[in-house]
Amino acid sequence: MTEDFPRIDALRALHSRLSEWVVETPILRCAALEQRLGGGTKVYAKLEFLQGTGTFKLRGALSTMLALSAEQLKQGVTAVSAGNHAIAVAYAAGKLGTSAKVVMLKTASPSRIRACQDFGAEVVLADDVHSAFALAQGIRDSEDRYLVHPFEGPQIAAGTGTMGLELCNQLEHFDSLVVPIGGGGLCGGLSCAVKQLRPHCEIFGVEPSGADSMHRSFAAGAPAKIDKVRTIADSLGAPYALPYSYALCKAYVDALVTVDDAALKRAMALLYHSLKIAVEPACAASTAALLGPLAGRLRGRSVVIIFCGSNIDWATFARDADLDAAIAH
Repeated sequence: MTEDFPRIDALRALHSRLSEWVVETPILRCAALEQRLGGGTKVYAKLEFLQGTGTFKLRGALSTMLALSAEQLKQGVTAVSAGNHAIAVAYAAGKLGTSAKVVMLKTASPSRIRACQDFGAEVVLADDVHSAFALAQGIRDSEDRYLVHPFEGPQIAAGTGTMGLELCNQLEHFDSLVVPIGGGGLCGGLSCAVKQLRPHCEIFGVEPSGADSMHRSFAAGAPAKIDKVRTIADSLGAPYALPYSYALCKAYVDALVTVDDAALKRAMALLYHSLKIAVEPACAASTAALLGPLAGRLRGRSVVIIFCGSNIDWATFARDADLDAAIAH
C-alpha cells in the first residue's frame, strides 16, 4: 500500500490548489507549557483551529471533493461526523457548488449542528456512532451521493498531509511531533508528510483511553474496532480503524499514548488560563499527552503539538474543562 501514500510533490500541488479556501495556520511558541516541562524544552503549537470551519477537517474534505468528477459533484455529498467533519463537508459543498446531507449524533453540540445548517447542509441525527455510519451509507446508496469519509483514504491523507508540509516550511527544526488520533486520518497524513521532510522527527499519536481503536489495531497487527466510545473527546471517537489510515500510522508513527478524560479536562483548563483559548477536548489531547505520559521523554526537546480544533460552545466548555484544577496547579 505504501506506493499509494501521499508524496511531497503531490502535496505541494494540492496545497497550492487548496489555498483559495484553506488558511496557512500559524505556529505559536508556548512559554507556559515550556515552563511546566522545564529542562530547556521548546514547545510550538500548530493552530489548526484557526481554519474557517474551526478544525483541520476542511483540508481532507476539500481534497476529497476536488477529486470528484463533475457528475459526482453534481449528485451531492454525504458524511458522518460528531460535528467537525460534517461542518467541513457542508462548507466545502457550498464553496464547490453542490449540496451536502450529513449525519451527526443526537448528542452533538447544538452549535455544531447549527454550523452545518448555516453552511447549507441538511442534517440527519443518529442515536450513536455505529448507527450514524450505517445511515450515511444508506444515504449514499439511496441518493447516489458521494460519501466523504471522515478519516480514511488517499485524498483525506493528502489533505491532512498539506498541514505537515506547512509545518516543515514554517519551522526549520523540531525533534518531536504530538498528534491526536481519532480514526487516524490526521495523524497518518500529517506523519507521512513530516517523515518525508524530517525523517528523524519522532512522532507520537495520542488517543483517549475511552476510544483507543488505533492502540488495539497496533496490538492486533490489523485494523480493530471498539464496542463503544467512552470519552468526552467526541471528535476522537472513531468506532474503528480502517486499512489505509492504519497503514499510514503504522508506517510513520513512532509510538502511541493514551490520555483519560480527567487529563483532557485539566489540559482544556490550562490552555484557557495560560493561552486564553477555549478548545474542545480533542484539541487538548496533545497538551495532555505532552504534560502527562510524554513529559519525561520529551523534556529538553523541541516539540510541536497539534491544536486540531475548537468547535465548542461555552456551556460545553465550562462543563468539561476542569477550571478549578488548572487554577490550583
